[in-house]
Amino acid sequence: MSKLNGKVAIVTGASKGIGAAIAKALAAEGASVVVNYVSSKPGADKVVEAITAQGGKALAVKADVSKADQAQALIDDSLKAFGRLDVLVNNSGIYEFAPIEAITEDSFHRQFNTNVLGLLLVTQAAAKHLPEGGSVINVGSAVSRTTPPNSAVYTATKGAVDAITGVLSREFGERKIRVNTINPGIVETEGTHSAGFIGSDFEKAIVAQAPFGRVGQPEEIADIAVFLASKESRWLTGETLIASGGMR
Repeated sequence: MSKLNGKVAIVTGASKGIGAAIAKALAAEGASVVVNYVSSKPGADKVVEAITAQGGKALAVKADVSKADQAQALIDDSLKAFGRLDVLVNNSGIYEFAPIEAITEDSFHRQFNTNVLGLLLVTQAAAKHLPEGGSVINVGSAVSRTTPPNSAVYTATKGAVDAITGVLSREFGERKIRVNTINPGIVETEGTHSAGFIGSDFEKAIVAQAPFGRVGQPEEIADIAVFLASKESRWLTGETLIASGGMR
């Protein structure tokens, strides 16, 4: 029996990379999935097509999660399409790396607006619709522990995600809604390729320190999301799962 039959999940930032893999994995376990995107409609449509081709149910919904009205519309459209909400995956995120002397106000606000404010706004809009046994899964980053150079703002956003997870686990605990974070290490995605991380000296340095001797794959993060979405994780809340292949 599939782990998520009858459940409905929203995955923000799901047009590619880790978000797309999570959306597909949740659907493969029986969930109806809302594939959120902000700019890449072709990418989101491709994810929906992949899910429906396997007999699943999915819908692409455009929304900038950093805008309160759009975050609310994302939840409203999801409820209109599927009638309920059981799982929220806050995956939307951006990263910009710069040394301290090159940090700008614009870069700061771009990253915090998407990575932190967006998470809060979508969770706020979703909260009253999540039932007992519901699950909120935040996608952070291992940078909150590894604190690499030239990442002060991005690392700060992901440290905030860790902290928010703890707070919301307490706020939602009385309603028996779980809130947990997955903190991936470097994962091979379209984004890490386009940023020049894959195949770079940076990747080589990471691999040299990693027990498994490689970077992660999106599907490996998605499998953890399925666990956190399912009743198998019913005794976990407020946790930060570092999914870095042992990289510290």
